[in-house]
Amino acid sequence: MTRGDTAGEGQAGAAPSHKLWGGRFAGGPSPLLEQVNRSIGVDFRLWPFDIRLSQAWAEALGAAGVIPAAESTVLVAGLDAVGRRLAAGVTPAPSDEDIHTLIDRLLHEEVGAPASRLHTGRSRNDQVATATRLWTIDACQRLDAVVRELQQVMVSQAGRLGDSIVPAYTHLQRAQPVRAAHWMLSHFWPLVRDRERLAVAAHHAATLPLGSGAVAGSAFPVSRELLRDRLGFAAVSSNSIDAVADRDFVAETLFALTLLGTHLSRLAEDMILFGSGEFGFARFGDAFSTGSSMMPQKRNPDVFEIARGSAARMLGDLTTVLATLKGLPSGYNKDLQDDKRPLFDAVDTMMLVVPAVAGALDEVTFDSKRMRAAVSAGLMATDLADYLVDRGVSFRDAHGAVGKLVREAETAGVELDALPLSSFAAAHPTFGADALDALKPERSIARRNLPGGTGPDAVRDQLSAAAAALRTTTR
Repeated sequence: MTRGDTAGEGQAGAAPSHKLWGGRFAGGPSPLLEQVNRSIGVDFRLWPFDIRLSQAWAEALGAAGVIPAAESTVLVAGLDAVGRRLAAGVTPAPSDEDIHTLIDRLLHEEVGAPASRLHTGRSRNDQVATATRLWTIDACQRLDAVVRELQQVMVSQAGRLGDSIVPAYTHLQRAQPVRAAHWMLSHFWPLVRDRERLAVAAHHAATLPLGSGAVAGSAFPVSRELLRDRLGFAAVSSNSIDAVADRDFVAETLFALTLLGTHLSRLAEDMILFGSGEFGFARFGDAFSTGSSMMPQKRNPDVFEIARGSAARMLGDLTTVLATLKGLPSGYNKDLQDDKRPLFDAVDTMMLVVPAVAGALDEVTFDSKRMRAAVSAGLMATDLADYLVDRGVSFRDAHGAVGKLVREAETAGVELDALPLSSFAAAHPTFGADALDALKPERSIARRNLPGGTGPDAVRDQLSAAAAALRTTTR
């Protein structure tokens, strides 16, 4: 009998099973325990990575002389066959507790007795930790690709916006004029940081736990360096107790996705506002919009609303993992079986939402005339104060003088540029006949050519920097 036999081994007529535990129990587990303990519905997707790490383990056992080299070869080939069966759509049996148990059962069907040697010196603790890390590294790379595609759409939209001008907002109040391309790129750079965070999470996931056993390390002289190289990890874990329990990489990935979701939500909020009749800056396309079941005129930005809602879901997944980890003692605990549920949910959600946002944003058309019309003279109040500063007035005094003009314009119900020059002279004697030139949005924008500003040269440089960021790998 192998370690994979049933809890009821030795009982007459007991059917063989491939549970990886149970020999010390006199009877079988309660059906309720089996139901609550069964995780294959969640962890089934780990199978390609479990196959890879199991093949590496078989090779390492053979290289160390723990099992005959011929059996190592048989195991590797058998695992290839198992992988083909899983790819073809094998359905788990009721007795398959998790993906590791399923693969063990299928391997026995493929190669027979040698399959019982594969679990030598390893535990499901280091096995699942390794498979989850491999899956996470792959997920971070897939996420990086879709975020990059969204960034490309942003750069393309910024290029199409050209010299268009739009109000920038603080406190959701019109503040100052900016190039519309500058506004669009304000959503590009947070995604650069998101990609960097995903790369860091993938790097931290690339520490090999395999060889840590259940908690104390493997008792067999298996080369962990061979395993590291074979599986493409960057480092080998330094402590077996930490290695089987470490889920920092899961939390880091979820944190990166929570911020990504937050950034998508902020973009979505802008787009929802800009596409409303009250703003009228943007028009949504047909392919990524929906209609109303009652109101025929409606064009709803559902993708952006779903993106906005997904940020809350990301936060919930992150909180779930952090709340689980905070209460655990050292070593492996079964609570960690639920680390994959929020991780998979968050990745699946973002892998759907990010491409949808990219598609929706790509087909948005912006109304440059409507955006320009929203840039009223009052948005250049700061420029009017700067006019006085350029002529030697302190900014405090300039601010006060322009404030008087703003109050006068509000009382009269007109824009700043509709006030008579006598009002300007009364507010401050330094104002000249050219003061109204300071209230032109093109002039305001042209003055802001510092790196990172909205001036023409600054935005041109920013577009070049954005294109360069797209060419830079984060892996």
